[in-house]
Amino acid sequence: MKILIIGDPHGNMGEIKKIPMKDIDLILLTGDLGRADLMRKQAFVNIDRRKRGLTEIEFSSKEKKRAFMEAYDTTMKVVKYLMRLAPVYTIYGNVESSNAYTKKYSKEIGLPLPSLTNNLKRMRNVKVINNRLAKFKGIKIGGLEYFIDDIWVKTFKPSNYSDRLKSAKKETAKAKKILNYFRKVDILVCHQPPHGILDKVTFAQAPKSWKGKHAGSKVILDYIKKEHPPYVFCGHIHEGEGYKKFGKSNIYNLGFCKHKIIDI
Repeated sequence: MKILIIGDPHGNMGEIKKIPMKDIDLILLTGDLGRADLMRKQAFVNIDRRKRGLTEIEFSSKEKKRAFMEAYDTTMKVVKYLMRLAPVYTIYGNVESSNAYTKKYSKEIGLPLPSLTNNLKRMRNVKVINNRLAKFKGIKIGGLEYFIDDIWVKTFKPSNYSDRLKSAKKETAKAKKILNYFRKVDILVCHQPPHGILDKVTFAQAPKSWKGKHAGSKVILDYIKKEHPPYVFCGHIHEGEGYKKFGKSNIYNLGFCKHKIIDI
């Protein structure tokens, strides 16, 4: 059986269409399906302003919706293309929005927004496997959606440190519980890399204080050390793209729209 794994597509249909799809039985995605250029621009502008002690820019509701819709529309385009070729299993990265977040954000900006999760669930040949075990022809796959590991907050020290750390501790505890439930899987699909492995920040547009630091998850690293999944696929830190053999595990950071085909 051939399984194709694609790293963070970010709406890049040009690159996706270059991937050989012949005889593929299943497609796995590491999250960040849609383009997030506007989201990233808005986020990094204010990160930089906070670092310089400047007041944050308040983007208009229309600008915020435009950024949201850029991600949504390009996500749907990617999925609609791939689902015609093979069953698609995906997790969410930090670009995708849950139903709860979408509803809250829509109310905050005062404009209607489409529900990505509901619309993906209606599509044939598509499964969202956030924090779920899935089986495909006997292969056991664990899907772990993006979360903020508390080690990230401690390392990168965002301005609202106390609140972010409190929230991250809850997310970290939840992720640990999910991974404990997974136990042994054939394939782990997660968004961020394990801490210290293919996770060093060197992205040119990242804040200077971030560069050279490890942005991966310690919870994921601990799980790999304990359960030794044969395959781990991630993305998120695009500049960390590469392969690392770690104990019995083959770890691939597929970066930005790179791919790997495995016979299993």
